[in-house]
Amino acid sequence: MSFDYLILGAGGAGLNIWDIIATLFFFLLLMALLKKVAWGPLMGIMTQREELIASEIQAAENSRGESQRLLEEQRDLLKEARTEALAIVENAKKQGEASREDIITTARSEAARLKESAIREIDTEKERAIAAVRQEVVSLSVLAASKVLEKEVSEEDNRALIEATIAKAGEVN
Repeated sequence: MSFDYLILGAGGAGLNIWDIIATLFFFLLLMALLKKVAWGPLMGIMTQREELIASEIQAAENSRGESQRLLEEQRDLLKEARTEALAIVENAKKQGEASREDIITTARSEAARLKESAIREIDTEKERAIAAVRQEVVSLSVLAASKVLEKEVSEEDNRALIEATIAKAGEVN
Protein backbone atom coordinates (compact mmCIF):
# COMPACT_ATOMS: atom_id res chain seq x y z
CA MET A 1 0.00 0.00 0.00
CA SER A 2 1.33 3.20 -0.92
CA PHE A 3 1.25 6.37 0.91
CA ASP A 4 -0.36 8.02 -2.04
CA TYR A 5 -3.35 5.79 -1.70
CA LEU A 6 -4.14 7.11 1.73
CA ILE A 7 -3.87 10.65 0.65
CA LEU A 8 -5.95 10.14 -2.41
CA GLY A 9 -9.50 10.42 -1.70
CA ALA A 10 -12.49 8.96 -3.29
CA GLY A 11 -12.49 11.60 -6.00
CA GLY A 12 -9.19 10.65 -7.35
CA ALA A 13 -7.56 14.00 -6.79
CA GLY A 14 -4.80 13.63 -4.39
CA LEU A 15 -3.27 15.73 -1.76
CA ASN A 16 0.39 16.04 -1.74
CA ILE A 17 1.80 15.79 1.78
CA TRP A 18 4.77 17.80 0.71
CA ASP A 19 2.51 20.63 -0.29
CA ILE A 20 0.89 20.57 3.13
CA ILE A 21 4.22 20.51 4.89
CA ALA A 22 5.58 23.32 2.69
CA THR A 23 2.45 25.39 3.25
CA LEU A 24 2.64 24.78 6.98
CA PHE A 25 6.36 25.67 7.02
CA PHE A 26 5.85 28.87 5.08
CA PHE A 27 2.86 29.76 7.28
CA LEU A 28 4.93 29.29 10.43
CA LEU A 29 7.83 31.20 8.84
CA LEU A 30 5.44 34.02 7.90
CA MET A 31 4.06 34.03 11.45
CA ALA A 32 7.60 34.22 12.92
CA LEU A 33 8.49 37.06 10.55
CA LEU A 34 5.23 38.87 11.32
CA LYS A 35 5.85 38.41 15.04
CA LYS A 36 9.36 39.77 14.71
CA VAL A 37 8.66 42.52 12.19
CA ALA A 38 5.04 43.55 12.80
CA TRP A 39 3.66 42.04 15.99
CA GLY A 40 6.52 43.21 18.30
CA PRO A 41 6.48 46.86 17.17
CA LEU A 42 2.68 46.84 17.10
CA MET A 43 2.57 45.51 20.65
CA GLY A 44 5.22 48.08 21.65
CA ILE A 45 3.09 50.87 20.18
CA MET A 46 0.02 49.46 21.95
CA THR A 47 1.95 49.28 25.25
CA GLN A 48 3.18 52.87 24.82
CA ARG A 49 -0.37 53.98 24.01
CA GLU A 50 -1.68 52.18 27.09
CA GLU A 51 0.99 53.84 29.28
CA LEU A 52 0.24 57.24 27.73
CA ILE A 53 -3.47 56.87 28.38
CA ALA A 54 -2.80 55.67 31.95
CA SER A 55 -0.49 58.65 32.59
CA GLU A 56 -3.04 61.06 31.12
CA ILE A 57 -5.76 59.56 33.31
CA GLN A 58 -3.47 59.90 36.34
CA ALA A 59 -2.64 63.51 35.40
CA ALA A 60 -6.34 64.26 34.97
CA GLU A 61 -7.08 62.74 38.39
CA ASN A 62 -4.25 64.77 39.93
CA SER A 63 -5.51 67.94 38.23
CA ARG A 64 -9.04 67.25 39.41
CA GLY A 65 -7.80 66.69 42.97
CA GLU A 66 -5.72 69.87 42.83
CA SER A 67 -8.67 71.80 41.42
CA GLN A 68 -10.89 70.47 44.19
CA ARG A 69 -8.30 71.43 46.81
CA LEU A 70 -7.94 74.93 45.33
CA LEU A 71 -11.72 75.33 45.17
CA GLU A 72 -12.03 74.40 48.85
CA GLU A 73 -9.18 76.77 49.68
CA GLN A 74 -10.87 79.59 47.79
CA ARG A 75 -14.15 78.87 49.56
CA ASP A 76 -12.40 78.96 52.92
CA LEU A 77 -10.68 82.25 52.01
CA LEU A 78 -13.99 83.73 50.86
CA LYS A 79 -15.68 82.63 54.09
CA GLU A 80 -12.82 84.12 56.10
CA ALA A 81 -13.02 87.37 54.13
CA ARG A 82 -16.76 87.59 54.78
CA THR A 83 -16.20 86.98 58.47
CA GLU A 84 -13.51 89.68 58.58
CA ALA A 85 -15.74 92.10 56.68
CA LEU A 86 -18.59 91.52 59.11
CA ALA A 87 -16.22 92.01 62.04
CA ILE A 88 -14.92 95.26 60.52
CA VAL A 89 -18.46 96.54 59.96
CA GLU A 90 -19.46 95.56 63.50
CA ASN A 91 -16.36 97.24 64.91
CA ALA A 92 -17.07 100.38 62.88
CA LYS A 93 -20.65 100.42 64.21
CA LYS A 94 -19.38 100.09 67.79
CA GLN A 95 -16.81 102.84 67.27
CA GLY A 96 -19.47 105.03 65.67
CA GLU A 97 -21.78 104.49 68.63
CA ALA A 98 -18.97 105.22 71.08
CA SER A 99 -18.01 108.38 69.16
CA ARG A 100 -21.63 109.44 69.04
CA GLU A 101 -21.99 108.94 72.79
CA ASP A 102 -18.75 110.86 73.41
CA ILE A 103 -19.93 113.73 71.19
CA ILE A 104 -23.33 113.83 72.92
CA THR A 105 -21.71 113.74 76.36
CA THR A 106 -19.25 116.47 75.39
CA ALA A 107 -22.02 118.61 73.89
CA ARG A 108 -24.18 118.20 76.99
CA SER A 109 -21.34 119.08 79.33
CA GLU A 110 -20.43 122.08 77.14
CA ALA A 111 -24.08 123.21 77.12
CA ALA A 112 -24.26 122.85 80.91
CA ARG A 113 -20.99 124.80 81.27
CA LEU A 114 -22.28 127.55 78.98
CA LYS A 115 -25.57 127.63 80.86
CA GLU A 116 -23.75 127.91 84.21
CA SER A 117 -21.50 130.64 82.79
CA ALA A 118 -24.51 132.55 81.46
CA ILE A 119 -26.32 132.23 84.81
CA ARG A 120 -23.24 133.51 86.66
CA GLU A 121 -22.89 136.39 84.21
CA ILE A 122 -26.58 137.24 84.54
CA ASP A 123 -26.30 137.14 88.35
CA THR A 124 -23.19 139.34 88.21
CA GLU A 125 -24.87 141.87 85.94
CA LYS A 126 -27.97 141.79 88.14
CA GLU A 127 -25.84 142.49 91.23
CA ARG A 128 -24.10 145.35 89.40
CA ALA A 129 -27.42 146.80 88.31
CA ILE A 130 -28.81 146.56 91.84
CA ALA A 131 -25.65 148.14 93.22
CA ALA A 132 -25.85 150.91 90.64
CA VAL A 133 -29.50 151.55 91.45
CA ARG A 134 -28.72 151.62 95.18
CA GLN A 135 -25.86 154.01 94.58
CA GLU A 136 -28.12 156.23 92.51
CA VAL A 137 -30.85 156.10 95.14
CA VAL A 138 -28.30 157.01 97.81
CA SER A 139 -26.97 159.83 95.64
CA LEU A 140 -30.44 161.12 94.99
CA SER A 141 -31.36 160.84 98.65
CA VAL A 142 -28.22 162.74 99.64
CA LEU A 143 -28.94 165.33 96.98
CA ALA A 144 -32.52 165.68 98.12
CA ALA A 145 -31.47 165.89 101.76
CA SER A 146 -28.84 168.53 100.97
CA LYS A 147 -31.38 170.56 99.07
CA VAL A 148 -33.82 170.28 101.93
CA LEU A 149 -31.22 171.32 104.45
CA GLU A 150 -29.99 174.27 102.42
CA LYS A 151 -33.18 176.09 102.49
CA GLU A 152 -36.26 176.08 104.35
CA VAL A 153 -38.68 174.36 102.24
CA SER A 154 -42.22 175.39 101.75
CA GLU A 155 -44.77 172.96 100.58
CA GLU A 156 -44.42 174.18 97.04
CA ASP A 157 -40.63 174.00 97.22
CA ASN A 158 -40.89 170.53 98.74
CA ARG A 159 -43.16 169.38 95.92
CA ALA A 160 -40.86 170.97 93.30
CA LEU A 161 -37.82 169.36 94.94
CA ILE A 162 -39.43 165.91 94.94
CA GLU A 163 -40.49 166.29 91.32
CA ALA A 164 -36.97 167.41 90.34
CA THR A 165 -35.45 164.46 92.22
CA ILE A 166 -37.86 162.06 90.55
CA ALA A 167 -37.08 163.59 87.16
CA LYS A 168 -33.34 163.19 87.83
CA ALA A 169 -33.90 159.55 88.84
CA GLY A 170 -35.85 159.00 85.60
CA GLU A 171 -32.98 160.47 83.55
CA VAL A 172 -30.41 158.12 85.12
CA ASN A 173 -32.40 154.98 84.23
